[in-house]
Amino acid sequence: MTFEDDLPARPIWLTTLADLALLLVGFFVLLQADQVDPNTLAAGFRAGFGIKEQAPAMPVDLAAVNGFAPGSAQLPDGAAALAWAGTAAADPRTRLRIIGEVDGSAADVDPVTGSGPILAADRARAVAAMLVRARAVAPERIAIVTARGKRRAVLSLGYDGGRQ
Repeated sequence: MTFEDDLPARPIWLTTLADLALLLVGFFVLLQADQVDPNTLAAGFRAGFGIKEQAPAMPVDLAAVNGFAPGSAQLPDGAAALAWAGTAAADPRTRLRIIGEVDGSAADVDPVTGSGPILAADRARAVAAMLVRARAVAPERIAIVTARGKRRAVLSLGYDGGRQ
């Protein structure tokens, strides 16, 4: 083995120059990224990875409004949910998902249409209206979903991202 066999394939200064060039490019990318709207940047990342829609916010806290009568969207005592939402959703980066549920029985359907999903949506809407009237949560931060489970409305708080 000779001394020439131990020499690198490229001169060391060329490797160092390439590292410096990459660092400089990274620096300029960070400068430009600071001037872009974070939501637009996140949408661009999602589009680059082929994601069609934004996933729902990951839940970090839950509450429920129980006690709905069968076939009724009349709001039972929602004071506990109102107090919970007022403190839990104080951070503007959060999103509140209200899941209206029906128990699946023949009696737990909307009296006019006979539809369980419509009754579930009405229960979630009643809770959402109570929270908006009390100014506990802004309407644009509420999402309503329906499900089959119990006669209740489940409030799910999740971080949606963004800045304060």
